[in-house]
Amino acid sequence: MSAGIDPFTASVADDVLADLAERLRHTRWPDQIARTAWEYGTDLDYLQDLVGYWADGFDWRAVETRINGWPQGRATIDGQTIHFIHARSDATDALPLLVLHGWPGSIIEMLGVIEPLRESFHVVCASLPGFGFSGPTSAGGWHPRRIAAAMVELMERLGYPRFGTLGGDWGATVSNYIGLDFPEHLYGLYLTMVAAGPPEGSDGSELRENEKEWVAANAAFFAEESGYLQIQATRPQTLAYGLTDSPAGLAAWIVEKLRAWSDCGGDLESAISRDDILANITLYWVTGTANSAARIYLEAMRAGQLAPIASRIDVPTGCAIFPKETVRSPRAWAEQAWDVRRWTEMPRGGHFAALEVPDLLVPDVRAFYRDIHP
Repeated sequence: MSAGIDPFTASVADDVLADLAERLRHTRWPDQIARTAWEYGTDLDYLQDLVGYWADGFDWRAVETRINGWPQGRATIDGQTIHFIHARSDATDALPLLVLHGWPGSIIEMLGVIEPLRESFHVVCASLPGFGFSGPTSAGGWHPRRIAAAMVELMERLGYPRFGTLGGDWGATVSNYIGLDFPEHLYGLYLTMVAAGPPEGSDGSELRENEKEWVAANAAFFAEESGYLQIQATRPQTLAYGLTDSPAGLAAWIVEKLRAWSDCGGDLESAISRDDILANITLYWVTGTANSAARIYLEAMRAGQLAPIASRIDVPTGCAIFPKETVRSPRAWAEQAWDVRRWTEMPRGGHFAALEVPDLLVPDVRAFYRDIHP
């Protein structure tokens, strides 16, 4: 291991898993209005079936084996533990790639793309501070810009003073702040969530017809789907009591977003497997990070980092636009915000691209970095 890095192995105590199973079996269920499904939130029938499988069919130990198939480490940076998977390419001159997840995701999202990415990159898949095996944040102020600085230090400790990034959701925001504050450390940015505001003086005439639909869909998302954001950006501690005490409550909170934000046509498990859904939720449960992960919204709001970055980021950027992504920005807007070198409008996929459509994501990431760094 490099200096300042401790080796890590995922291993959850048996009593934690036994307690989880007992809590699941003794869930106190709410009522649901007859002949409704997802109209009011997470559907009761679906969640009861999922929780039954979680208690008596899901195999967390298989997930641990999968995670532990890769070298891992933890580093203390700026007083905070940061966990990561480090999968070196067989090609010694491969480009280093920092892979970052968002909420309500985790490194579980990325497990399926590590091996194909490793063919071209030295892959560092990091758990954001407050998420997963990075553990809860122990102090306030862990906003995306601070996380960006910590990630640069992590990559330097691993021997990568310059690298590329791949990120969506908060992973995209952190990548953007690396590009803004530390451009000399980057070969490029690859974003699966592209959030940019209109250029000053825009009257919309620069938009294509499909992009006008994107802008309308963005507005509808914030009007109809942003309740979670308002809660997590203002009162995450209040929410945390339910998410930390009830695994069924935690599952309901996360599953509703997985379904709403994936390209699944209402059938979540057609896009993300049941075992991947539960692996992700279980990681939040066993690490006790539902609260600290939600806090990133409040920290970002207090730091003025919920809105798209206003300054231009002059780093070569690849933009992947998935049809069911929560936010999609027109190309003309993106080109005002980044040095866009690759723009791919994907035929399918949503917010969780690495889980949903790895067959589309991985080749596009390779092509972008091959073009900017042959």
